[in-house]
Amino acid sequence: MKKNEIPYKIYLDEQEMPKQWYNVRADMQKKPAPLLNPGTLEPMTAEELAPVFCEELVQQELDNTTPYIDIPQEIQDYYKMYRPSPLVRAYCLEEKLQTPAKIYYKFEGNNTSGSHKLNSAIAQAYYAKKQGLVGVTTETGAGQWGTALSMACAYLGLDCDVYMVKVSYEQKPFRREVMRTYGAKVTPSPSMTTEVGKKILAEHPNTTGSLGCAISEAVEAAVTREGYRYVLGSVLNQVLLHQSVIGLEAKAALDKYGVVPDMIIGCAGGGSNLGGLISPFMGEMLRGERNYRFIAVEPASCPSLTRGKYVYDFCDTGMVTPLAKMYTLGSGFIPSANHAGGLRYHGMSPVISELFHQGLMEARSVEQTAVFEAAELFAKVEGILPAPESAHAIRVAMDEALHCKETGEEKTILFGLTGTGYFDMLAYEKFNDGVMSDYIPTDEDLEEGFAGLPNIPQNK
Repeated sequence: MKKNEIPYKIYLDEQEMPKQWYNVRADMQKKPAPLLNPGTLEPMTAEELAPVFCEELVQQELDNTTPYIDIPQEIQDYYKMYRPSPLVRAYCLEEKLQTPAKIYYKFEGNNTSGSHKLNSAIAQAYYAKKQGLVGVTTETGAGQWGTALSMACAYLGLDCDVYMVKVSYEQKPFRREVMRTYGAKVTPSPSMTTEVGKKILAEHPNTTGSLGCAISEAVEAAVTREGYRYVLGSVLNQVLLHQSVIGLEAKAALDKYGVVPDMIIGCAGGGSNLGGLISPFMGEMLRGERNYRFIAVEPASCPSLTRGKYVYDFCDTGMVTPLAKMYTLGSGFIPSANHAGGLRYHGMSPVISELFHQGLMEARSVEQTAVFEAAELFAKVEGILPAPESAHAIRVAMDEALHCKETGEEKTILFGLTGTGYFDMLAYEKFNDGVMSDYIPTDEDLEEGFAGLPNIPQNK
């Protein structure tokens, strides 16, 4: 196919938008390990999860067999405000790199939250509203999820309480103010507003916080108040299900032009963007229909896939959540405050973890100065200032394209551009001023996190 036969941006028609989410677990021969009750070490039941999560979301969380789940019309209607998102052929980046590779990216930043997070936020808020709840609680790290949830709750008339990782709360005041503009209450975490927050501060008075800390506080805030439930922006099965609209749209757009990617690359923090992007392609591979190369890209400063352990662990620092089997650095692991690039969660989605453990995908860690170098080059040639999280995928996509230049291979690369970086200017400032440095935890640093892992029989 000649270069100019494919437009710069490929959009689906409204009628081509997905009407169902795709559940990749249905095609996995070996399913992700179940969540465990930390008291009994038995798989969590719907009844046990119901006080924490919305009822229909619990059903989605536990459903390992239904391949396609209908998207309610109300959610489809909301999606139409900002979806379908464009699939972009990166002609300018290809030219800059002088590579024979063909590069595509799925851009998810064309909404006020600036990221893909809105795809699941509106779904979770919808089910909370349908259940008759007053509001929801959540955590947020870099702020995209908190912003997305505040937007969804404002639209549906729900209260929204956000516990924001303290270092991000301080570094990203404008992201915080967007949440407040949409009516959310935003609290820096750990805080003195919850018992678990007080405990964490007593033990670590100078902590800059972590997603694990914020999750603990948000869960406590939900279960101690009538009419509230907790919602999570990544990691969980239900979130990857909602985010499958990314991959479904990307695949449909590529199919229109007969394009089949050789490799699919996504940034990996908790797994929501990566899982959503790869799901329909992974489903084809699981069914034996096609082969792809999948690459998960994570920060070297928070390397759960590349240096973590595949064991049962708590999803939060306060150890109040169910246990999940995942690649983890330990729920007590707190990334360096020098880490400016997002993707700060100590563990990885059980779905992504199981696929990686089976050897169905690769993982690569990258240092943040190299990430920001890629981000600025991409901004200059493609005209979009990428989120630091997205730039992890950009870095590896560029590396793979340059490898094609060396070998002469004409590979087709698809990566996820999860969002924009307009609220991340403090990090860009550090990079431009030459004061950003790379932090890679030592084995001794990681052992501190591993030392707190629960002693769970791993044949569970």
